Amino acid sequence: MSKYQDIREAAYQANMELPKLNLVIFTFGNVSAADHDLGVFAIKPSGVPYDELSPAKMVIVDFDGKVIDGELRPSSDTKTHAVLYTHCKDIGGISHTHSTYATAWAQSLRDVPIYGTTHADHNTVDVPCAQPMNNKMIQGDYEYQTGFQILNCLQERGFDYHEVEMILVGSHAPFTWGKTAGKAVYNSAVLESIAQMALLAEQINPQCVRLKESLIKKHYERKHGPDSYYGQ
Repeated sequence: MSKYQDIREAAYQANMELPKLNLVIFTFGNVSAADHDLGVFAIKPSGVPYDELSPAKMVIVDFDGKVIDGELRPSSDTKTHAVLYTHCKDIGGISHTHSTYATAWAQSLRDVPIYGTTHADHNTVDVPCAQPMNNKMIQGDYEYQTGFQILNCLQERGFDYHEVEMILVGSHAPFTWGKTAGKAVYNSAVLESIAQMALLAEQINPQCVRLKESLIKKHYERKHGPDSYYGQ
């Protein structure tokens, strides 16, 4: 068995979840799965419909974005994934979609406010929206710079990528990550759901207010704190 088989399979299974969860249409979006010991990740090939994918079609690239193994061209977002893996050693999977509600917030250049406990179950902060990159970055190595656009936003906000596993790239779309490719896709689905809820909340009550800190703390810590008690 190939030494890349496990991450190829993980990337394939995670990519196949995107259309099932209504997070992508056509060939939009991509998921990757990394092996930090080998210094490589498997990612969806560019422009291939989801129903034509297989584990063997996942492309293996290194953390510089160079193809190591595979017959197809990797996703056009490969360099963004590579930058994040290089600088975030504990990330094992990255998901990028153009899901409707999260992308709408990104296009609006707005953070997703933390209005309710569903959001607080996963984050203690508003989902950040990285502002659009400047023209020099756009005209340069665009996908590579997108990785730093994400990292710079997290650093400027004082956010730890271990705790904030989702971001909106302004004028573009969301990226999420996690310890596995499956967790990255889970975070994409959560982000889409809370983005929809936040929009509806503002439509129902334009004066709706941010969730109070005591509820944020309670809901986050019951799942993620040292004394968490959610689940088995």
